[in-house]
Amino acid sequence: MPFGRVKSYEPHNGYGFIIPDHGGEDVFVHAKAVERADIWVLSVGQRLSYELRPRKQGGKCSAENLKEIGD
Repeated sequence: MPFGRVKSYEPHNGYGFIIPDHGGEDVFVHAKAVERADIWVLSVGQRLSYELRPRKQGGKCSAENLKEIGD
């Protein structure tokens, strides 16, 4: 399971991005994934573990099964 930090999250837009610890492209995260994880707030710098799932649009991946982790 990859780990990363929240780069940005705009709840009014319903999405944000995670910077993966292993490097590479930022990972898209949708508000529905945050809701399913029962996370109330995503803050810049917050550490998460997540799973990568292919997106229907654009062939890129998005973060699912988010879990908050301590530093």
